[in-house]
Amino acid sequence: MRTTNLYAPTLRETPAEAEVRSHQLMLRAGMIRKAAGGLYSYLPLAWRTIKKIEAIIREEMDAAGGQEISMPILQPAEIWQESGRWPVYGAEMVRVTDRHGRQFCLGPTHEEMVTTLVRDEVRSYKQLPLMLYQIQNKYRDEIRPRFGLMRGREFIMKDLYSFDKDEEGMNESYKKMYDAYTNIYNRMGLNFRPVEADNGAIGGGHSHEFTVLAEAGESSIAYCDTCDYAASDEKAELKVIKAAEEEILPLEKKNTPDCSTIEMVAEYLGLPMEKCIKAVAFQTDTDEVVLCFVRGDHEVNDVKVINLVEGALELRMAEDDAIRAVGGCPGFMSPIDIKEGTKIIVDHTVMEMYNACAGANEKDFHYINVNPKRDFKDVVVADIRMVQEGDCCPHCNGHMKMTRGIEAGQVFTLGTKYSEALHATFLDENGREKPMMMGCYGIGVGRTMAAAIEQNNDENGIIWPKAIAPFEVVVVPVNGKNAQQMELAEKVYKELKDAGVDALLDDRKDRAGVKFKDADLIGYPIRITVGPKTVEEDVLELKVRRTGETVTVSVGEAAGKTVEMLTDL
Repeated sequence: MRTTNLYAPTLRETPAEAEVRSHQLMLRAGMIRKAAGGLYSYLPLAWRTIKKIEAIIREEMDAAGGQEISMPILQPAEIWQESGRWPVYGAEMVRVTDRHGRQFCLGPTHEEMVTTLVRDEVRSYKQLPLMLYQIQNKYRDEIRPRFGLMRGREFIMKDLYSFDKDEEGMNESYKKMYDAYTNIYNRMGLNFRPVEADNGAIGGGHSHEFTVLAEAGESSIAYCDTCDYAASDEKAELKVIKAAEEEILPLEKKNTPDCSTIEMVAEYLGLPMEKCIKAVAFQTDTDEVVLCFVRGDHEVNDVKVINLVEGALELRMAEDDAIRAVGGCPGFMSPIDIKEGTKIIVDHTVMEMYNACAGANEKDFHYINVNPKRDFKDVVVADIRMVQEGDCCPHCNGHMKMTRGIEAGQVFTLGTKYSEALHATFLDENGREKPMMMGCYGIGVGRTMAAAIEQNNDENGIIWPKAIAPFEVVVVPVNGKNAQQMELAEKVYKELKDAGVDALLDDRKDRAGVKFKDADLIGYPIRITVGPKTVEEDVLELKVRRTGETVTVSVGEAAGKTVEMLTDL
């Protein structure tokens, strides 16, 4: 490929709309262009990287036993109604009606489609296990599309679905995909971490997010400084913190005028935050009130809470009138004297406190000497708090550290959630009918590309990992108008191509500075400069984009040295 034939309209200025580094650089490097909010065209440079990412994914999926298929993007409402997700999936689902009045959606995911496909074809345990995957566009009407390819309305996803005869087989398929994902991200040269995660709207059981570590990431990750435990902040397990035992004192009500926050009451009573009990009130989508209590220096994890409330799909902060209706007082709440039957969830650590402070469910009053094991009745005790830096690891004697990352892939065990709802059954060895055990496994292809840029850039532009760079090498003649330089550049370019190197020849007549800036902006792993010294002394320069290392070689040695350097990258 020659730059004069390459459609890559680079920009010198950063568009104001671009908030994160990957979005800025993809726009400036002529890789993507916005069509509408959350909708982008992929230009040739981006598409070359996308195809390289897809090739790595395909190789690893096939090696793990996956078979590639293609399912319709336009999905009939009936299969979603059968699974029960049509009325509850939410506003993110893009719903359409055809000319006959029949309802469809643009697929945000394909659990229903693949399950109905398999149920109509698989009858016996002899046809299992089965792993089917596709790479295609998905559609989700995000309320606020942002960050370029990180959160869009249309995006490319690889989704694989596994079908097994039993839990052992499902877990084996999960392990195969976990290992395949590890291979994929290693091959792409990315710094990543598999972290335990919540299954969210997909449902099911066990899950890991494959998170590319980057400061711009939306995911907050907790990891142990001693063992290999890591989890999203939504999922992280926490040890119970037991307070030092104290003599249990009688409950006492104290006037706390205008102290409606945990910070205010702690200061007013002269107590440390860890001696206070914080209250957070939610309402579910069915208006059920859920009262949650954590230690004053901790935060409530609403994902853990929603997983404890049967039938709840979402939570919102409770309205004051709803709190009063169950016997609470906004700003002054505790589980004491709350209306019978109210859902009350208390964090494990709260139950281990002695002589603490909590709301008295009366304006301007708090209790002191609250002892939860004595004073709290009819409560659910569970882990409902957010992980914090320095928390004890739940699996060893280490401590938790926090970092940020971009969720680029996720693996799930689904069990029989979809096979039971959609009647995807098979006959086992004894002729008994059983639901298939399922798993699903997704990779955001465009999101992975963006994550790679977030992790690999500097003030000059992108620094591509070799495996997914749009081109591995760019050959830059300093003076495109000089016939001798161009002839030698053509020679080097041809020898690189013959050696199997994915090379680009920048044959533009522009100034050398312009071409060098574009090479750094786009991020080719190696730049070969052909200049006056090449003509006069038979030497040219190879420069590594990531390190700035330069090597001088003869024209005849250029291809061999380049292959050697690429091997080491």
